Amino acid sequence: MSRGFNFSAGPAVLPEPVLRRAQAELLEWGGERASVMEVSHRGKAFIALAEKAEADLRALMGIPGDYAVLFLQGGATTHFALLPMNLASPGQRADYLVTGAWSKKAASEGKAHCAVNVVADTAASQYTTLPAAGSYTIDPGAAFVHLAANETIHGVEFPEAIDTGGVPLVADFSSSILSRPIDVTKYGVIYAGAQKNIGPSGLVVMVIRKDLLERPGQPRAKILSYKEHAAQGSMLNTPPTFAWYLAGLVFEWMREQGGVAEFAARNRRKAEALYAAIDGSGGFYRNPVTKEARSLMNVPFMLHDPALDAAFLRESEAAGLLALKGHRDLGGMRASLYNALPYEAVAALVDFMGDFARRHG
Repeated sequence: MSRGFNFSAGPAVLPEPVLRRAQAELLEWGGERASVMEVSHRGKAFIALAEKAEADLRALMGIPGDYAVLFLQGGATTHFALLPMNLASPGQRADYLVTGAWSKKAASEGKAHCAVNVVADTAASQYTTLPAAGSYTIDPGAAFVHLAANETIHGVEFPEAIDTGGVPLVADFSSSILSRPIDVTKYGVIYAGAQKNIGPSGLVVMVIRKDLLERPGQPRAKILSYKEHAAQGSMLNTPPTFAWYLAGLVFEWMREQGGVAEFAARNRRKAEALYAAIDGSGGFYRNPVTKEARSLMNVPFMLHDPALDAAFLRESEAAGLLALKGHRDLGGMRASLYNALPYEAVAALVDFMGDFARRHG
């Protein structure tokens, strides 16, 4: 067996050099004479690992000193509830932009902890567009404005931060963090499940402006308080140490490769090649998203005849192109082009798509 090209939306492809290093260090990490999974998270060795991981992430993203970096448990879905609990007073309004399945779920989960106001919802376009600037109004008294920077399922992406008029912008970056440079200062909170561009599942990375940690929020246990986690260096409880370790290796690898700007160029090249193949297929394949809203990370596409889907998936997997089946809500196919996926994978997919269309068109 050989490794295939993994287009999974998440848990997703990890850099092979990172996996090989983890494999080599699995039994004995550094000078600890034990695995990184077996040492105390409060020991000097792991504290040094944690500090380096944070420093590397700060360097990659350009995170200013007035922002805290948290390494937390749970997927991003957990934080759909924790964010209003920490940032909104009881009954306070929060504005949500709904542009796909994940932002819709965030708004739904938030209703238990704040007065959710959906200021924009692109359901009428079947989540193939972004809300136009000026088509919605932000409440200046809102606790925050929430959006999904990139919709993993529907394949739409905000190209930049929206103007919220000073209301803190909270953004779920789970499927696009570290894929391109962003201005962190335009956001109050950036959070991301690790299992797409950072590392394995079970870890959430959060970048939060420190003044927001001082908000009283709502009555909650200490374990649910971002302020408490920040005060304890993300070690209020036992953290997911192996996931944190792997994330640190990914950050180190990214810096060695040239940083976020280099990956942005790689990602654009991959996405442009795949979209060109779809758009140039004469209708055999189609991507439903308007061009200005297309994601660089997640590319859903449909065959002109759904009866061909099973053959496409069977033959693509045999060709070493893995996890191309589309999300159950959309059907069709989906190719996720995360940082660790090499251009060669997209080139192989494009070649396969052309050959499949010639044989079945």
